[in-house]
Amino acid sequence: MLDLMPLTRAEAQTLEPALECVEALFSPSTGIVDSHQLMLALLGDAERDGAVCALKSPVESIDVLRGGRFVVRTGGDAPAEIEAACVINSAGLGAQALARRTRGLDPRWVPPLYLARGNYFSLSGRAPFSHLIYPMPDRAGLGVHLTFDLGGQARFGPDVEWCDSLRYEVDPARATAFYASIRAFWPGLPDDALQPAYAGIRPKLAGPGEPPADFIVQGAAQHGVRGLVNLFGIESPGLTASLALAQRVGDMAAYR
Repeated sequence: MLDLMPLTRAEAQTLEPALECVEALFSPSTGIVDSHQLMLALLGDAERDGAVCALKSPVESIDVLRGGRFVVRTGGDAPAEIEAACVINSAGLGAQALARRTRGLDPRWVPPLYLARGNYFSLSGRAPFSHLIYPMPDRAGLGVHLTFDLGGQARFGPDVEWCDSLRYEVDPARATAFYASIRAFWPGLPDDALQPAYAGIRPKLAGPGEPPADFIVQGAAQHGVRGLVNLFGIESPGLTASLALAQRVGDMAAYR
């Protein structure tokens, strides 16, 4: 990011008159992407290089063999055993569980997992903003910020709701806290303007009250298993960092 510009309150309000702030950082090159189309494009690139995407094939276990080889056992409608020279565990919410099913990996290298639901609310009507608005982050997340979908619909989120199950329903009662957070930077938010949109679950590595934790990308230099790369805690901004993460994982896999 080479084009960040500090703005005074007056300069920020010249760009966004409805914004309330003390100062701001302006990032002219920041934008949004269609995440589903991005993933389809990456899948197409991978398949052109010979990759096979096997859906509904859950990995049941991984055995570490001598000589830097692995046996990966999958379930589903067509169970299989796959022998591999390299295994990349990038299973998101399931990464820790999969690592614990990797026989030959010291379990001390598997960090704890804390589930944090991130709720989003959409705005009925048009927002008086033309840029993404990010308030100062809080300890557990980026804070409730304003983004837009590709159709221009404004949405706010995510908050941090610690949970112990993969439940994706948005509790409408959480709107009360959203109104308070949003009005800190948009005092003119009308009453009854927010509607529950969707939620996601973040695989956090630090629990309530703990300092934020960075992504963990483990290779043989850390856990001692040649050919195994584990990725833990890849939450936001994991999508933004996905290509950089892929480059790092590829480099680690190449020097196995």
